[in-house]
Amino acid sequence: MTDGRSWEGNWKVRLYERVRERGYDSLTAFADVRPTASLVALAEELGKDDVAGVQVFRGLLAEAERSHRVTRFVRGQLVRELWACLPNGWPAVIDDANRFKVAKAIGLWSSLSPTTHEKRVEQARAALRVTPPPPGWLPGGPDDELLLTLLPDEEA
Repeated sequence: MTDGRSWEGNWKVRLYERVRERGYDSLTAFADVRPTASLVALAEELGKDDVAGVQVFRGLLAEAERSHRVTRFVRGQLVRELWACLPNGWPAVIDDANRFKVAKAIGLWSSLSPTTHEKRVEQARAALRVTPPPPGWLPGGPDDELLLTLLPDEEA
């Protein structure tokens, strides 16, 4: 957690300087090699005291919009939330405790999805309720086969 210094100065310039210092030409390329890391973990890797998770989120979304890959970005964020909330994979039994963990992951993901994808996210949530993934399932990245079924690419 930062103490507010992440918003001092030109944070966008700082964010991209850090990405380039690590040998990547985009924030997406940096995040793609860490597909299961949370936004906070990505931010801490880029600058524990002066980069915030929301800044990483904004940068990733902006890049996804420019490259017409927002659906992939949305799938990627679901991967990050599932790993954070369900580190042992999709539960075999949906009891009260597991129901909360699943709801937390899906709720956080939904809240971070851009308005352009609200309907598709709602449909994916409904599909997960009707046909849950196999026990232990955790996607390794945004191009996971099940995720591609739930949210296929449609951008040109």
